[in-house]
Amino acid sequence: MSLTLHFHPLASFCWKPLIALYENETEFASVIVDLGSEKSRAAFRKISPSGKVPVLRDDARDRTVPESSIIVEYLATHYPGPVELLPADIDLASEVRLADRFYDFYVQEPMQKIVGDRLRPEGKTDPFGVEQAREQLRNSYAAIEQDMRRKIWAVADCFTMADCAAAPALFYANKVEPFGDTFPAVKTYHDRLMLRPSFARVIEEARPYFKFFPYNNG
Repeated sequence: MSLTLHFHPLASFCWKPLIALYENETEFASVIVDLGSEKSRAAFRKISPSGKVPVLRDDARDRTVPESSIIVEYLATHYPGPVELLPADIDLASEVRLADRFYDFYVQEPMQKIVGDRLRPEGKTDPFGVEQAREQLRNSYAAIEQDMRRKIWAVADCFTMADCAAAPALFYANKVEPFGDTFPAVKTYHDRLMLRPSFARVIEEARPYFKFFPYNNG
């Protein structure tokens, strides 16, 4: 098998390429990277010196591809399928990339700040930074609320890389800073993503690991 994805089932940024792979039923092997294991960590660093997941290895083309968005674009270019995750239209592709960056930088990053703070030792937490992250999430929800009121998917009414980014971002963000009743369009979009078979599969595969998520509520 040509493609191998090195990832962890709980890591939100790993979900984006997983969704992309499942959307187009792309054949691939998977290797779970346990960064808590010295052996697993050492083996992974031979593939990716940065030690960051996800990483896609393509033996057929002798390429090692890091970073979730770059992996999805690589798949769209070299292993395309029926779902056009990155539109051929240049303007639409730019919109998809912009939405992808929005969900990574303005939803994923503040969410991870909040989660990371929960994992810090006593006396080393950053309450002010966490409140800033929560405010960023609420501001992002407000922007998404306006954007998604009359839309089905993030860009162009078809499922794209932007939705691959939005799914894990909104899933985890809702755990740490719930949408509540203030952002109904955001919740509707989140729920629609949850029903997408590719994303439902990712969540089901991650379920055994949710007990390790610090905001796990059962």
